[in-house]
Amino acid sequence: MKTTMAIDQHGMTYHDLGQHPRKVLLERLSRKHASKMYRDANGKSWHIGYVIGGLWLTVLTVSPWKGESE
Repeated sequence: MKTTMAIDQHGMTYHDLGQHPRKVLLERLSRKHASKMYRDANGKSWHIGYVIGGLWLTVLTVSPWKGESE
């Protein structure tokens, strides 16, 4: 199962956001509106997170780390 987390511009982390991180973040921050946040590079842009209540939240996918011995 995919696990997600978010980190804001101040370094605060939000863990266990599940399959619908936007919905969970809105609930945890007691907000009703989120704007998409994009990153631009080399003429392309992609969705990286949300702006919610003045916080810039970058959403990340978390996966188990497997060492070389496994």
